Amino acid sequence: MSLSEYLTHAGTELAPLSPSARADVEALAMHVCGLDRAGLVTHGPDTLNPEQLRQLDALVRRRARGEPIAYLTGRREFWSLDLKVTAQTLIPRPETELLVELALARIPAQTPWDVADLGTGSGAVALALARERPACRLIATDVSPAALTVARDNARSHGIVHVTFREGHWLAALAGERFDLLVSNPPYIRDGDPHLDAGDVRFEPGIALRAGTDGLAAIREIATGAQDHLKPGGWLLLEHGYDQAQAVREMFVLAGYHDCASYLDFAGHARIIAGRRAEDG
Repeated sequence: MSLSEYLTHAGTELAPLSPSARADVEALAMHVCGLDRAGLVTHGPDTLNPEQLRQLDALVRRRARGEPIAYLTGRREFWSLDLKVTAQTLIPRPETELLVELALARIPAQTPWDVADLGTGSGAVALALARERPACRLIATDVSPAALTVARDNARSHGIVHVTFREGHWLAALAGERFDLLVSNPPYIRDGDPHLDAGDVRFEPGIALRAGTDGLAAIREIATGAQDHLKPGGWLLLEHGYDQAQAVREMFVLAGYHDCASYLDFAGHARIIAGRRAEDG
């Protein structure tokens, strides 16, 4: 069977189970055959060998059961970084790039700020910031040793050496230190939320998704404790759920943050909050 024939056949078979069937099969074929998108066209007439067919069939069956493409290929692009991901890490999502944009807008170029990324997972946010602001000192923390292994692998693969990875629960890994900027994409889904039983999140680590009965447990812990780890005038930026903006803003104001502001994602939902410690705090 040729590559193009396989793409058509498998795409048709997968269509009732995935709204992006053709794109899914193309991504899996590029992964197995070592091709880029242009290669799918130029190598379309090529005959797939038995091992390629075996691997592709196995991956397509797993995709039919709902497994995320990122876990099947072991890769996901974020901020133009090709990142390794595993079932022990959250899959980086495009909306989280807004968190990176807002952090970069606050970090002066060529200024050696101290920055920490809490709950780094695959290292996506920390590595994006490190690449754009090489003068900064970055700390990336996670409670999961397996996630930190992935993040360290990603740092090495991109030659990023100025990020230090630490194991620890949120701010515990920053004991005795203060930073110019703290960023985090913490878990923010309520226990029992039906979204936990749909799509990619069914396969992602629960520790990176669930945050108590109101979905705010992790955000609450970070917001209330971060002031002790911010320099005067330092910023805290957090991603939160699409329907949590008001509750999180009230939390920030109550905790004493200044210049609190919410920012919209591409879908028009308030998704990021920023707050600043007082200059004389």
